[in-house]
Amino acid sequence: MVPHLITALTGPINELEQRILDSMPAIERWFRLEWMEHTPPFYSSVDIRNAGFKLAPVDTNLFPGGWNHLTDEMLPLAVQAAMAAIEKICPEARNLLIIPENHSGNTFHLANIAQLVRIFNMAGLHVRVGSVSPDLKKATITELPGGDKVVLEPVVRTRHRLGLKHFDPCTILLNNDLSAGAPGILEELYEQYLLPPLHAGWSVRRKSRHFQCYEDVAKRFGKMLGIDPWLINPLFTRAEGVDFEADAGLEGLRAAVDATLTKVRRKYKEYGINEKPFVLVKPDNGTHGLGIMTVRDVRELDGLSRKARHSLALTQDGQAVHDVIVQEGVLTRERVHQAVAEPVVYMMDRYVVGGFYRMHAERGDDENLNAPGAAFVPLAFERSHHLPQPGARPGASAPNRFYMYGVVARLAMLAASYELEATDPQAEVYD
Repeated sequence: MVPHLITALTGPINELEQRILDSMPAIERWFRLEWMEHTPPFYSSVDIRNAGFKLAPVDTNLFPGGWNHLTDEMLPLAVQAAMAAIEKICPEARNLLIIPENHSGNTFHLANIAQLVRIFNMAGLHVRVGSVSPDLKKATITELPGGDKVVLEPVVRTRHRLGLKHFDPCTILLNNDLSAGAPGILEELYEQYLLPPLHAGWSVRRKSRHFQCYEDVAKRFGKMLGIDPWLINPLFTRAEGVDFEADAGLEGLRAAVDATLTKVRRKYKEYGINEKPFVLVKPDNGTHGLGIMTVRDVRELDGLSRKARHSLALTQDGQAVHDVIVQEGVLTRERVHQAVAEPVVYMMDRYVVGGFYRMHAERGDDENLNAPGAAFVPLAFERSHHLPQPGARPGASAPNRFYMYGVVARLAMLAASYELEATDPQAEVYD
């Protein structure tokens, strides 16, 4: 099953897919050379939107949840990628400690943790799950609906190491995005590998920095492929000092929204696209689809209700929003069971390992789908999820479509590697 595009405006994307398929050897060599110079994030997931006339990543997660949505058929790829990733970092690794989110009662998150435990067990590691929540005082067993169970244990900190009682890991895998900041117990671990690093968390990370890195990557990739980078790159700008509750900083936000909508209108006119442009206002730091608003006209920012202002003012863990990213909205023209859908691609090390469609029956094609009520359908990897079929008509072949998604997702992953290099507190700074 290839979710169908419901638009006649598939020309540019079909042309892009054909260009990508024809250029596959050059693309793979380009990535290979990039990975000789840069280190990929340990794992990542990328939300992609396919408008028919434009294909672009709209969010990149460096602490991806949702691994439980990957099917059993995808696990061998994930296990092989996990082996390669661990071998590069700590070849003699025996024990791995996974740190989940602090909300230990969330069975959806724990099902994702159970899948990660399964993947790294099959990669040859002893895996246990340790919580940094000060509320967890003893080992807790949670039975999950699918029959799995997760044993959550309180972490034990010694001078430079973190572990569990009678368990000393070489490597610690964070599946906690640190929205509320990095707890001190995770700092100064000089004798262990912490993956991803603390500066990948939302206490340091900014979406605007990521998409600036992505813009640079898209320009270089577009030049290599001979395409307009806009076809794979969402325009964006940043607005600072916004306080939705106090109605402060909204003039700057209005100016940012107006400028971005104007740029998008120009591109739509250039390509003869008969759609109404829109932008998404998102917290510059934060995840889980919170605090996001779709804006089609700058006047929509006038007279926001108190409820709307409150929902925009806070993000994960109750963190206040002060800086926002105004991002070009990319329609999604894909449908699964008549519901609006978008692909989410999962990667470990530099490899695409699987993914799924996030679908939402109650949302429109210009809205954020990462919201309560979303459902998940595995990507239809009929044979191989990223080996294309030369000669197949563009848009007709699942492997070809998913290879294209994998290319765009890897561009976002490469941008994340640039981003982490730029924010690494251990990196030397040169004038």
